[in-house]
Amino acid sequence: MSAASQVERAVLEEEFNWLLKEEVHAVLKQLQDVLKEASRRFCMPTPGLESQLKQENFILGSSTMDQVKGVLTLQGEALTQADINLKIAKSSQVLHFQFREDKQWKLQQIQDARNHVNQALQLLCSHDESYQFKSGAEVNKLMDAVMLQLTRARNRLTTPASLTLPELATSGLMKMFTPPMPGDVMVNFYINLSKLCLTVYQLHVLPPNTTKNFKPAGSSVLHNPGAMFELNTNRFEVSHVHKVECVVPWLNDTLVFFTISLQLCQQLKDKISVFSSFWNYRPF
Repeated sequence: MSAASQVERAVLEEEFNWLLKEEVHAVLKQLQDVLKEASRRFCMPTPGLESQLKQENFILGSSTMDQVKGVLTLQGEALTQADINLKIAKSSQVLHFQFREDKQWKLQQIQDARNHVNQALQLLCSHDESYQFKSGAEVNKLMDAVMLQLTRARNRLTTPASLTLPELATSGLMKMFTPPMPGDVMVNFYINLSKLCLTVYQLHVLPPNTTKNFKPAGSSVLHNPGAMFELNTNRFEVSHVHKVECVVPWLNDTLVFFTISLQLCQQLKDKISVFSSFWNYRPF
Protein backbone atom coordinates (compact mmCIF):
# COMPACT_ATOMS: atom_id res chain seq x y z
CA MET A 1 0.00 0.00 0.00
CA SER A 2 1.39 3.42 -0.95
CA ALA A 3 2.04 6.13 1.60
CA ALA A 4 -0.74 8.21 0.06
CA SER A 5 -3.17 5.33 0.41
CA GLN A 6 -2.15 4.83 4.03
CA VAL A 7 -2.71 8.51 4.77
CA GLU A 8 -6.09 8.45 3.02
CA ARG A 9 -7.09 5.37 4.97
CA ALA A 10 -5.99 6.94 8.25
CA VAL A 11 -8.00 10.09 7.52
CA LEU A 12 -11.08 8.05 6.62
CA GLU A 13 -10.74 5.97 9.76
CA GLU A 14 -10.46 9.11 11.89
CA GLU A 15 -13.57 10.57 10.23
CA PHE A 16 -15.44 7.32 10.69
CA ASN A 17 -14.51 7.12 14.36
CA TRP A 18 -15.77 10.69 14.79
CA LEU A 19 -19.01 9.66 13.06
CA LEU A 20 -19.49 6.74 15.44
CA LYS A 21 -18.57 8.71 18.54
CA GLU A 22 -20.13 12.13 17.88
CA GLU A 23 -22.48 12.38 14.91
CA VAL A 24 -24.43 9.19 15.59
CA HIS A 25 -25.36 10.45 19.06
CA ALA A 26 -26.26 13.88 17.66
CA VAL A 27 -28.69 12.18 15.25
CA LEU A 28 -30.09 9.98 18.03
CA LYS A 29 -30.74 13.13 20.09
CA GLN A 30 -32.55 14.73 17.12
CA LEU A 31 -34.64 11.61 16.66
CA GLN A 32 -35.58 11.51 20.34
CA ASP A 33 -36.65 15.16 20.27
CA VAL A 34 -38.82 14.68 17.18
CA LEU A 35 -40.42 11.47 18.43
CA LYS A 36 -41.09 12.95 21.88
CA GLU A 37 -43.05 15.66 20.10
CA ALA A 38 -44.91 12.97 18.13
CA SER A 39 -45.65 11.01 21.31
CA ARG A 40 -46.87 14.18 23.03
CA ARG A 41 -49.45 14.72 20.27
CA PHE A 42 -51.15 11.45 21.22
CA CYS A 43 -51.79 12.56 24.81
CA MET A 44 -52.27 16.33 24.89
CA PRO A 45 -53.42 17.41 28.40
CA THR A 46 -56.35 19.70 29.12
CA PRO A 47 -55.05 23.23 29.86
CA GLY A 48 -55.03 23.62 33.65
CA LEU A 49 -55.84 19.93 34.17
CA GLU A 50 -52.60 18.14 33.35
CA SER A 51 -53.92 14.77 34.55
CA GLN A 52 -56.80 14.81 32.04
CA LEU A 53 -56.48 14.35 28.30
CA LYS A 54 -57.76 17.18 26.16
CA GLN A 55 -61.20 16.67 24.59
CA GLU A 56 -61.65 17.90 21.02
CA ASN A 57 -64.91 18.25 19.10
CA PHE A 58 -64.97 17.69 15.34
CA ILE A 59 -67.85 18.49 13.04
CA LEU A 60 -68.57 15.88 10.40
CA GLY A 61 -70.07 16.94 7.13
CA SER A 62 -69.74 17.09 3.38
CA SER A 63 -70.08 19.97 0.95
CA THR A 64 -71.78 17.65 -1.56
CA MET A 65 -74.38 15.94 0.61
CA ASP A 66 -76.31 16.42 3.83
CA GLN A 67 -77.56 12.88 4.48
CA VAL A 68 -75.15 12.47 7.39
CA LYS A 69 -74.07 15.13 9.86
CA GLY A 70 -72.58 14.84 13.27
CA VAL A 71 -70.19 15.87 15.98
CA LEU A 72 -67.45 13.57 17.30
CA THR A 73 -65.58 14.07 20.57
CA LEU A 74 -62.02 12.72 20.52
CA GLN A 75 -59.93 12.36 23.67
CA GLY A 76 -56.54 10.89 22.85
CA GLU A 77 -57.19 7.52 21.25
CA ALA A 78 -60.85 7.31 22.34
CA LEU A 79 -64.06 8.58 20.81
CA THR A 80 -65.90 9.60 23.96
CA GLN A 81 -69.04 10.85 22.22
CA ALA A 82 -70.62 10.64 18.78
CA ASP A 83 -73.74 12.57 17.88
CA ILE A 84 -75.03 11.54 14.45
CA ASN A 85 -77.99 12.64 12.33
CA LEU A 86 -78.91 10.41 9.39
CA LYS A 87 -81.44 11.46 6.76
CA ILE A 88 -83.06 8.30 5.42
CA ALA A 89 -82.92 7.99 1.65
CA LYS A 90 -86.25 8.33 -0.20
CA SER A 91 -87.90 9.96 2.80
CA SER A 92 -87.59 13.07 4.90
CA GLN A 93 -87.15 11.10 8.12
CA VAL A 94 -84.06 12.02 10.17
CA LEU A 95 -82.66 9.49 12.65
CA HIS A 96 -80.60 10.71 15.59
CA PHE A 97 -78.09 8.53 17.44
CA GLN A 98 -75.46 9.18 20.08
CA PHE A 99 -73.11 7.14 22.25
CA ARG A 100 -74.53 5.87 25.49
CA GLU A 101 -73.04 7.81 28.41
CA ASP A 102 -71.25 4.73 29.75
CA LYS A 103 -69.57 3.95 26.43
CA GLN A 104 -66.53 5.13 24.49
CA TRP A 105 -64.88 3.68 21.39
CA LYS A 106 -61.14 3.05 21.28
CA LEU A 107 -59.57 3.87 17.92
CA GLN A 108 -57.13 0.97 17.67
CA GLN A 109 -55.18 2.64 14.85
CA ILE A 110 -54.22 5.58 17.09
CA GLN A 111 -53.40 3.30 20.02
CA ASP A 112 -51.16 1.09 17.86
CA ALA A 113 -49.40 4.07 16.26
CA ARG A 114 -48.66 5.55 19.67
CA ASN A 115 -47.28 2.22 20.92
CA HIS A 116 -44.94 1.95 17.92
CA VAL A 117 -43.65 5.49 18.53
CA ASN A 118 -42.97 4.64 22.17
CA GLN A 119 -41.14 1.45 21.15
CA ALA A 120 -38.96 3.52 18.77
CA LEU A 121 -38.20 5.91 21.64
CA GLN A 122 -37.24 3.02 23.92
CA LEU A 123 -34.79 1.76 21.30
CA LEU A 124 -33.19 5.21 21.05
CA CYS A 125 -33.07 5.75 24.82
CA SER A 126 -31.28 2.42 25.30
CA HIS A 127 -28.19 3.99 23.67
CA ASP A 128 -27.37 7.08 25.73
CA GLU A 129 -24.46 9.45 25.07
CA SER A 130 -22.04 7.30 27.06
CA TYR A 131 -22.67 4.32 24.77
CA GLN A 132 -19.87 3.69 22.26
CA PHE A 133 -20.93 2.19 18.94
CA LYS A 134 -18.33 -0.28 17.71
CA SER A 135 -19.23 -0.54 14.02
CA GLY A 136 -21.38 0.82 11.23
CA ALA A 137 -23.29 -2.45 11.26
CA GLU A 138 -24.36 -1.80 14.85
CA VAL A 139 -25.64 1.67 13.92
CA ASN A 140 -27.48 0.29 10.89
CA LYS A 141 -29.09 -2.39 13.02
CA LEU A 142 -30.43 0.25 15.41
CA MET A 143 -31.64 2.47 12.55
CA ASP A 144 -33.40 -0.48 10.90
CA ALA A 145 -35.18 -1.32 14.16
CA VAL A 146 -36.28 2.30 14.69
CA MET A 147 -37.40 2.65 11.06
CA LEU A 148 -39.44 -0.55 11.35
CA GLN A 149 -41.39 0.87 14.31
CA LEU A 150 -41.89 4.23 12.56
CA THR A 151 -43.07 2.56 9.36
CA ARG A 152 -45.53 0.45 11.34
CA ALA A 153 -46.77 3.57 13.15
CA ARG A 154 -47.29 5.42 9.88
CA ASN A 155 -48.97 2.42 8.24
CA ARG A 156 -51.48 2.16 11.08
CA LEU A 157 -52.65 5.70 10.33
CA THR A 158 -52.54 5.40 6.55
CA THR A 159 -54.02 1.91 6.15
CA PRO A 160 -57.43 1.38 7.80
CA ALA A 161 -58.47 -2.19 8.53
CA SER A 162 -60.41 -4.07 5.87
CA LEU A 163 -63.59 -5.58 7.31
CA THR A 164 -66.36 -7.76 5.96
CA LEU A 165 -69.95 -6.54 6.21
CA PRO A 166 -70.85 -9.27 8.78
CA GLU A 167 -67.88 -8.11 10.88
CA LEU A 168 -69.23 -4.56 10.78
CA ALA A 169 -72.77 -5.75 11.60
CA THR A 170 -71.60 -7.67 14.69
CA SER A 171 -69.03 -5.10 15.83
CA GLY A 172 -69.19 -3.80 19.38
CA LEU A 173 -69.58 -0.35 17.86
CA MET A 174 -73.14 -1.22 16.87
CA LYS A 175 -74.07 -1.70 20.56
CA MET A 176 -72.84 1.71 21.68
CA PHE A 177 -75.67 3.93 20.52
CA THR A 178 -78.86 5.21 22.05
CA PRO A 179 -81.41 4.72 20.71
CA PRO A 180 -80.07 1.41 19.33
CA MET A 181 -79.16 1.37 15.65
CA PRO A 182 -81.93 -0.15 13.53
CA GLY A 183 -81.14 -3.41 11.78
CA ASP A 184 -80.86 -1.75 8.39
CA VAL A 185 -78.13 0.74 9.37
CA MET A 186 -74.43 0.09 10.07
CA VAL A 187 -71.60 2.50 10.91
CA ASN A 188 -67.83 2.39 10.99
CA PHE A 189 -65.20 4.81 12.31
CA TYR A 190 -61.59 4.77 11.14
CA ILE A 191 -58.49 6.90 10.62
CA ASN A 192 -57.19 7.61 7.12
CA LEU A 193 -54.00 9.71 7.18
CA SER A 194 -54.95 12.80 9.22
CA LYS A 195 -58.71 12.33 8.82
CA LEU A 196 -61.25 10.82 11.16
CA CYS A 197 -63.83 9.11 8.96
CA LEU A 198 -67.39 7.93 9.53
CA THR A 199 -69.08 5.60 7.05
CA VAL A 200 -72.81 4.89 7.30
CA TYR A 201 -74.34 1.97 5.39
CA GLN A 202 -78.05 1.69 4.71
CA LEU A 203 -79.24 -1.83 3.95
CA HIS A 204 -82.26 -3.62 2.62
CA VAL A 205 -83.18 -7.24 3.20
CA LEU A 206 -83.18 -9.47 0.14
CA PRO A 207 -86.35 -11.58 0.01
CA PRO A 208 -85.73 -15.33 0.47
CA ASN A 209 -87.08 -16.16 -2.98
CA THR A 210 -85.16 -13.42 -4.77
CA THR A 211 -83.82 -14.31 -8.19
CA LYS A 212 -80.98 -11.87 -7.74
CA ASN A 213 -77.58 -13.49 -8.03
CA PHE A 214 -76.28 -13.52 -4.43
CA LYS A 215 -72.54 -13.02 -4.11
CA PRO A 216 -71.18 -12.14 -0.65
CA ALA A 217 -68.71 -9.23 -0.60
CA GLY A 218 -65.22 -9.74 0.79
CA SER A 219 -63.20 -7.51 3.14
CA SER A 220 -62.90 -3.82 2.34
CA VAL A 221 -62.26 -0.47 3.99
CA LEU A 222 -65.24 0.99 2.13
CA HIS A 223 -68.04 -1.14 0.66
CA ASN A 224 -70.03 0.10 -2.34
CA PRO A 225 -73.79 0.09 -2.94
CA GLY A 226 -74.82 -3.34 -4.21
CA ALA A 227 -72.47 -5.21 -1.87
CA MET A 228 -74.21 -8.24 -0.31
CA PHE A 229 -73.78 -10.31 2.82
CA GLU A 230 -75.54 -12.94 4.90
CA LEU A 231 -76.11 -12.80 8.65
CA ASN A 232 -78.27 -15.09 10.81
CA THR A 233 -79.90 -16.69 7.72
CA ASN A 234 -80.89 -13.24 6.38
CA ARG A 235 -79.39 -11.81 3.22
CA PHE A 236 -78.74 -8.08 2.91
CA GLU A 237 -77.69 -5.67 0.20
CA VAL A 238 -76.09 -2.26 0.73
CA SER A 239 -78.46 0.31 -0.77
CA HIS A 240 -76.71 3.57 0.19
CA VAL A 241 -73.25 4.50 1.45
CA HIS A 242 -72.49 7.84 3.12
CA LYS A 243 -68.96 8.84 4.07
CA VAL A 244 -68.10 11.98 6.00
CA GLU A 245 -64.80 13.00 7.53
CA CYS A 246 -62.96 15.69 9.42
CA VAL A 247 -59.29 16.66 9.68
CA VAL A 248 -57.53 16.04 13.01
CA PRO A 249 -54.62 18.53 12.92
CA TRP A 250 -52.43 16.72 15.43
CA LEU A 251 -52.59 13.51 13.39
CA ASN A 252 -51.17 15.48 10.48
CA ASP A 253 -48.37 16.68 12.81
CA THR A 254 -47.49 13.12 13.78
CA LEU A 255 -47.31 12.01 10.13
CA VAL A 256 -44.88 14.89 9.44
CA PHE A 257 -42.78 13.84 12.45
CA PHE A 258 -42.69 10.24 11.15
CA THR A 259 -41.43 11.45 7.76
CA ILE A 260 -38.72 13.65 9.33
CA SER A 261 -37.58 10.80 11.60
CA LEU A 262 -37.41 8.26 8.77
CA GLN A 263 -35.34 10.72 6.72
CA LEU A 264 -32.90 11.25 9.61
CA CYS A 265 -32.48 7.47 9.98
CA GLN A 266 -31.89 6.98 6.25
CA GLN A 267 -29.41 9.87 6.05
CA LEU A 268 -27.34 8.33 8.84
CA LYS A 269 -27.42 4.95 7.10
CA ASP A 270 -26.29 6.64 3.86
CA LYS A 271 -23.29 8.22 5.64
CA ILE A 272 -22.32 4.83 7.02
CA SER A 273 -22.53 3.30 3.53
CA VAL A 274 -20.19 5.97 2.11
CA PHE A 275 -17.43 4.76 4.42
CA SER A 276 -18.19 1.09 3.74
CA SER A 277 -17.46 1.65 0.04
CA PHE A 278 -13.91 2.77 0.84
CA TRP A 279 -12.68 -0.13 2.87
CA ASN A 280 -13.77 -3.54 4.03
CA TYR A 281 -11.57 -4.37 6.98
CA ARG A 282 -14.09 -2.96 9.43
CA PRO A 283 -17.32 -4.99 9.59
CA PHE A 284 -20.30 -3.18 8.09
